[in-house]
Amino acid sequence: MTYADFFYEVKGKFMGADVSDIHEHLAYQFNIEDEEAGGAFYVEVKDGVLYVEPYEYYDRDAMFISTPEVFRKIADGEMDPVWAFTTQKLRVEGNIDKALKLNDIIQRKKKELKKEAKEMKKAEKEAKKAEKEAAKGALKEEKKAEKKS
Repeated sequence: MTYADFFYEVKGKFMGADVSDIHEHLAYQFNIEDEEAGGAFYVEVKDGVLYVEPYEYYDRDAMFISTPEVFRKIADGEMDPVWAFTTQKLRVEGNIDKALKLNDIIQRKKKELKKEAKEMKKAEKEAKKAEKEAAKGALKEEKKAEKKS
């Protein structure tokens, strides 16, 4: 996997997180340690808007350093960033208080994904119900037509 592939995968996982109620400025740089996918990108919350860009961020609050696998698991919500730090899978430099707020952004995105999945299930259920009702109606019409014949 190349850096560009990895970056766009992670960007897709972060984007869409509702950070409209975060009014403080947060800036995180992620340094990816990998021969193929190595590089840096940043995540910034500014004026309640989330930005994810493929550049270094020199005025950052915190920098996270790890492998693509660890970053992917953190972005997916499969690995707690605090646990990753504690087990030395993730290195953190900078303001630890602000670094901990990254987990809040990840949890918000996770909640939104669960909500979307729940809504999709509900829509699928309603579609199946409507399909069954339509099939019942067609069957009734078919029986009426047979009786008339």
